[in-house]
Amino acid sequence: MEKLKIKYSHDGAVANILLDDGKGNVLDNVMMLEMLDLFAQFKENKDIKLITFQGEGKHFSFGASVPEHTKEFAGMMIKTFHKMFMELIELSIPTMAKISGQCLGGGMELALFCNFMFADKTAVLAQPEIMLGVFPPPASIMLPLKIGTARAEEILLTGRSVKIDEAVEIGLINQVFEDRGALNAGCDEWISKHILPKSASSLKFGVKSARSTFNYIMGNKLPMLEYMYVNQLMETKDANEGINSFLEKRKPVWENC
Repeated sequence: MEKLKIKYSHDGAVANILLDDGKGNVLDNVMMLEMLDLFAQFKENKDIKLITFQGEGKHFSFGASVPEHTKEFAGMMIKTFHKMFMELIELSIPTMAKISGQCLGGGMELALFCNFMFADKTAVLAQPEIMLGVFPPPASIMLPLKIGTARAEEILLTGRSVKIDEAVEIGLINQVFEDRGALNAGCDEWISKHILPKSASSLKFGVKSARSTFNYIMGNKLPMLEYMYVNQLMETKDANEGINSFLEKRKPVWENC
């Protein structure tokens, strides 16, 4: 694989996915397609009890590829991105995000989807899409479900960063560790205690049950927001201006239409 690494641990019970593009672990179309290939493999493996996601280097992920947000590519990008979440819902294998450094945009959405979010003290989370004149469809659904509408709206509509202390306070993060080494060791210990003793098939039913409302809302609302994004938002001048100004490294000039 070009942009992902896969390692099985705990006697094959845990599939560890490492995002690794050599830079900010950007979730571009290549990485997302590789992710979908892995999910297809997981469907054929009855012994996986947990999938973990982690970024190589200092950061979890800078998010989805901004060049792929342009009007020309937005439809393709968002369809592939959303398919990742639908495939994870179908798998129903428990998921864990192990977060260090920047966890932004689509990267935060991947982490948000996970049943468990663990982090070290360097972690900073944000959904900065509104700064570019766009919005994050999966986070628009998942964040209110996870932390409540009032807190979620403030994060989504300002695009501001959430540092680790606040992330713990508002219930986003399960546990915090001092650094990446402690994060990995702590997660291994937690997995050994709480996941490994359980049946892989029963865990899947547990996920489906615990997420019955979450999955129903995602399944029904995500296609609606995808349509809004591709067919309405990307027809506005400002959405295109926001993306283009970022790529051209200049301040956007909004026309409010």
